[in-house]
Amino acid sequence: MAQKTLTFVTGNAKKLEELRAILGTNFPLEIISHKVDLPELQGEMEEISIKKCQEAARRLKKPVLIEDTSLCFKALNGLPGPYIKWFLDKIKPEGLPKLLTGWEDKSAEAVCTFAYCEGSCEDSDVILFQGITKGQIVEPRGTRDFGWDCVFQPEGFNKTYAELPKEEKNMISHRYKALEKLRKYFTEKL
Repeated sequence: MAQKTLTFVTGNAKKLEELRAILGTNFPLEIISHKVDLPELQGEMEEISIKKCQEAARRLKKPVLIEDTSLCFKALNGLPGPYIKWFLDKIKPEGLPKLLTGWEDKSAEAVCTFAYCEGSCEDSDVILFQGITKGQIVEPRGTRDFGWDCVFQPEGFNKTYAELPKEEKNMISHRYKALEKLRKYFTEKL
């Protein structure tokens, strides 16, 4: 019997790779990816995730999973938050710690929100799975191949996400915490 699939809407190969590594082979669904250019929305991270998921389900006309990641600086009242992609694009990793120049508080939260929608219409219910990892913003250290990993040092560690071995990062990250909630949901449901 063919395994049921779940469509993860992303064009980011690193996110797909990390998702598959974290969920492992015992996850009850096969994760397939589909790139869809979704609108970049404004609002709070939960609201953005819900709207993006509904739009992806509407376009693909099947159940979908989307992910939205935020990096929230405490000193900046949660900014850049869900707009981190644009900040990173414009000021690069080196610019992120500079945003906190003049602030003693360098604390931040890495937030991952997965949104799942079973339906295919715009008003379908969306279930959110959110994970948060607290940490500090530091000068870039480690590889530069995955977003802002090189400037985020999780609490209790003396290395950035980028300096940690992938297996270790995948056991503590915001993405891991969100995916554990998703795993529990689908394991109980199926």
